[in-house]
Amino acid sequence: MISKRLIGLMSGTSMDGVDIADVQFTKSDVGKWSHEIMSTHAVSYPSELLGKLSNSKSLPSEELTLLDKEISLFFSKEVNTFIETNKINKTEIDAIASHGHTVFHQPEKGFTLQIGCGAILASKTDLLVINDFRTKDVIAGGQGAPLVPIGDSLLFSDKADGFLNIGGFANLCVLNEPIIAFDISPGNLPINELMQKHHQQNYDKDGLTARCGSLIPKLLNDLNSIKHYSAPPPKSLGTEWLDGTFTQIIENYADEGANDVIHTVTAHIADQIVRSLNSLRVNSVMITGGGALNLFLIELIRAKFRGNIILPERELIEYKEAIIFAFLGALNLDNSVNTIPSVTGATNAVIGGVKHLP
Repeated sequence: MISKRLIGLMSGTSMDGVDIADVQFTKSDVGKWSHEIMSTHAVSYPSELLGKLSNSKSLPSEELTLLDKEISLFFSKEVNTFIETNKINKTEIDAIASHGHTVFHQPEKGFTLQIGCGAILASKTDLLVINDFRTKDVIAGGQGAPLVPIGDSLLFSDKADGFLNIGGFANLCVLNEPIIAFDISPGNLPINELMQKHHQQNYDKDGLTARCGSLIPKLLNDLNSIKHYSAPPPKSLGTEWLDGTFTQIIENYADEGANDVIHTVTAHIADQIVRSLNSLRVNSVMITGGGALNLFLIELIRAKFRGNIILPERELIEYKEAIIFAFLGALNLDNSVNTIPSVTGATNAVIGGVKHLP
């Protein structure tokens, strides 16, 4: 039996902060993994840091390097506070597994960039750090995403045959043979941006704003006609695509009511999710991520999905990705592959992640 305890850090594209999860992983003598969540915590980004992250793609190289240092120090401070608050014995922690914060993701050009310097994080926490989980897969010809399906298949396969995470983007994993996983569509990101622009709110709580709006059929048709949706997996999405394709379509409807646009974008996301679930004949889907708390969005999905929807406990809804990135670190320490080529499109599975000694 092998036991590894890691702290997982997840900073998603929705930029609502960093999720921290302390998780104990155990591998049985027959190779089956299990896990126990020890403690979790979410930290919002300070407004100044959030502003820099929102603008990170357009920063000159020197400012981006400084931002890399700044977010690394922020991660370090929050991990140290998390350890102290939860009275964690640091000698029991095998490593920190950090996703970092994605600035660029262009696997078709052979690169992806997540800031959050592993050397700084290791030095400031005095713990081994594993980060940069995506690059090795990209080098092997993959998308570098999604990486979560390895956790779905090894940790949660008894809960459902489909796993939908609605974060900044909506991504799906289906436990077929071979496993299929891909980014379906935008998730919370465009809704959050519209809420901030028109209502000075960070997100649409419970989907109440969308519920108050009305459908704009032509906008829905334009969004549903985006080429990404008809392309076969493996496929992934980044904020560059969102800005260059999705947002431009929405801007053509600037004269429409804000709530109607938010309603239509929410309906579009539901349409694409249901289309993917039904076409892959998913029987049951476990939904996690912030979008799982959008009651209106879940209602729209439930109305057209032919299978069963599973909403797990709130801790798993909010921290599943941090838990699984901790697991990617555990697999790395176990010298086991932590990517799935059928999912990412790589030529072979790899042991993703770069180690940084304290």
